[in-house]
Amino acid sequence: QVQLVESGGGLVQTGGSLRLSCAVSGSSSGVADMGWYRQRSGKGRELVAAVTSSNNAKYIDSVKGRFTISRENGKNTIYLQMNSVVPEDTAVYFCNSVPPQILGSWGQGTQVTVSS
Repeated sequence: QVQLVESGGGLVQTGGSLRLSCAVSGSSSGVADMGWYRQRSGKGRELVAAVTSSNNAKYIDSVKGRFTISRENGKNTIYLQMNSVVPEDTAVYFCNSVPPQILGSWGQGTQVTVSS
């Protein structure tokens, strides 16, 4: 049983920064690619950043140059450093495998709210 626990969200002003963390426990060995997803109000969940086991990262265009995803394999932890945030970044953020069907479950996410 895999458990994903996201933390680090909160209320931040436009232009500010947040660092999200995701602790992965349980049967998660062998998962090569991990990612951060977000779900904005009234919209579907989207993958915003992904990282391989060797810390190669990819981002959607809207967060490139502002967000940085990283992982500590020894700690089974995934991070998302969010800089220069904008109101459009307001969402619930989740971590999971890429694609999410590999781990097959979701955590409760962490809310990020960016005020203008």
